[in-house]
Amino acid sequence: MTFKKDNINLLADRFINHLRVERGLADNTIQSYSRDLIRFLGHLEKKGLSPVNTTRNDVTDYIESLEGTLSLRSISRAVSALKMFFRFLINEGKLTESPTRLIDSIKLPRRLPGVLSGEEVDLLLNGPDPSNSLGIRDMAMLELLYATGLRVSELTGLRMVNINLEAGFVRTIGKGTKERIVPMGEKARDALRAYIHDGRPGLLKGRNSPVLFLNSRGRQMTRQGFWKIIKNYGIIAGIKKRITPHSLRHSFASHLLEGGADLRSVQVMLGHADISTTQIYTHVTGERLKQVHEKFHPRP
Repeated sequence: MTFKKDNINLLADRFINHLRVERGLADNTIQSYSRDLIRFLGHLEKKGLSPVNTTRNDVTDYIESLEGTLSLRSISRAVSALKMFFRFLINEGKLTESPTRLIDSIKLPRRLPGVLSGEEVDLLLNGPDPSNSLGIRDMAMLELLYATGLRVSELTGLRMVNINLEAGFVRTIGKGTKERIVPMGEKARDALRAYIHDGRPGLLKGRNSPVLFLNSRGRQMTRQGFWKIIKNYGIIAGIKKRITPHSLRHSFASHLLEGGADLRSVQVMLGHADISTTQIYTHVTGERLKQVHEKFHPRP
């Protein structure tokens, strides 16, 4: 069976739509898989091949061609994208067997996330100036991020209806459009009250918006915009570590476990589908305990 280029493009479009509608993958993941698929289809075209006459050796040659041009993590994602694409072709009746069936997924070394100390978190959260609307907003965003461990996309995507200040929780839609409810402490609630009552109206300038966190133009805060904000506060605080929104998410999880929280509860609050993803934080806390032991034990 052979396919014309237009038919291949149509099949690729249907696959991307399948990822979005049926698999419910996040937009960033879909965009990454789209780039991976376009790169693969371009490779096949140069070889005079189409997806329906691709062999295992063809796929292996393609993966080997990526070495030295992409990171191990990007190659691993590309392999996952191909496996998913060929499963889709089987379900569509275009193939009876996947050429990736016997190709192992690439195992990545587990990266320990960067975690801030309690003192560094305090320095970071004390950075915003509460005398103006932007400072009040920034304080609320930082406090809420550390209080709940939300992903930056979840934080910037919050609506007013997602916040319950009386009960003290936030409702968010995470990866795979899964909803979860995360509690927040009194400091985050106080910061949010101040923002909603004193900071947000100054950003709205008389307009209405369902969005919780707004930029200086009264529009929804973007992920990129908040990245710049938190990086700037890291510089102001004099923290030498690289600061990102994920730094506070990682710190949230690590500090909870250090304080005695059980792994399952932290998994639920982080929105991890698999507890093995959460278990990486036990390595973080273990490394920190080792450092404390070496520093303070009389016979290290």
